[in-house]
Amino acid sequence: MTYETTNILVCGIGGQGVMTATEILSEAAIAEGHDVKKTEVAGMSQRGGVVTSHLRFGKKVLSPQIAPGTADVLLGFEAAEALRWAHFLKPGAMALVNDARMVPPVVELGLFKYPDDPIGDMRARGVRTVSFDAATIARDLGDLRLGNTVMLGAIADQLPFSADVLLACVVKRFERKGEKVVEMNRKAFAAGRAAAAQAATPANA
Repeated sequence: MTYETTNILVCGIGGQGVMTATEILSEAAIAEGHDVKKTEVAGMSQRGGVVTSHLRFGKKVLSPQIAPGTADVLLGFEAAEALRWAHFLKPGAMALVNDARMVPPVVELGLFKYPDDPIGDMRARGVRTVSFDAATIARDLGDLRLGNTVMLGAIADQLPFSADVLLACVVKRFERKGEKVVEMNRKAFAAGRAAAAQAATPANA
């Protein structure tokens, strides 16, 4: 898969690791010799507010901002946020979405109604949506915080470079925490990659 410039929009709620995931994706693109630009918008990110990151990389990138209708991939850490940003995708482009329900504070405060079926709404709009439960995968591996790496594994096969490049950046990020943490993240990456591949099969997509 090759693009002149690759546009990835990452969205979710604070505490899910949206910004860390974008940083690791950036490091992988830089390792492959790409010019990289990224921007982050955090709304009360430490308290679970909405968070979005725009990442653009290619031979020469002038602006970090992704325009609506131009994203090659949407990586949605939270389903309602993925629905809210789905209009940024190019026609036919893919949304990879964690479908574990994580209700942001704006809903609990009554400022925003959570959609009954955000994944269904995305598909009804014609968005190519691949969904999987990253939270359960992470929990089954022993640590909910691994959800970030599960999501990175999910996007690994939608990038214009080898998944091994991205995995190497994940490993580098966690190696100072010891071999046990590195191994858990390797497993999370592989599990996310497998979950996305399975969910993308015609019977599931």
